Amino acid sequence: MTTNTFASRALRLIAATGVALTASASMSFADSAGEGLSEGSMIHARSGKEIYETVCQACHLAEGKGAVGAGYYPPLANNETLEEASYPIYVLLHGLKGMPAVGKMMDDEQIANVVGYIRTNFGNDYKEPVTAQDVADSRD
Repeated sequence: MTTNTFASRALRLIAATGVALTASASMSFADSAGEGLSEGSMIHARSGKEIYETVCQACHLAEGKGAVGAGYYPPLANNETLEEASYPIYVLLHGLKGMPAVGKMMDDEQIANVVGYIRTNFGNDYKEPVTAQDVADSRD
């Protein structure tokens, strides 16, 4: 066996080991999410507070202050853009810049609940109710 053949086989073995380890780690992290967040591709949480705490809080933080670092996560606290409910509904359904369209993992009632929650918490006082029909009207 030549040195080049040996080196080639060694590199393939290292690459295959790396792929296997990455896949294994990904599966364990996915399993560690638990039942509270989702099963398959749907979110189980129902109340706005519960959805916020299991989905949104990871980026927008517990107090809704947002974060800057590996990305920009805008603050939801004291946020005037939440005055019109159609804006956060649109963002959840369609995504915006780096935010994925997480609304695809929720039904209309769940989206209405979490939008209502962020509009009435974190220093926001937008009390106009958000309904599942509002969300349904915004879906494609």
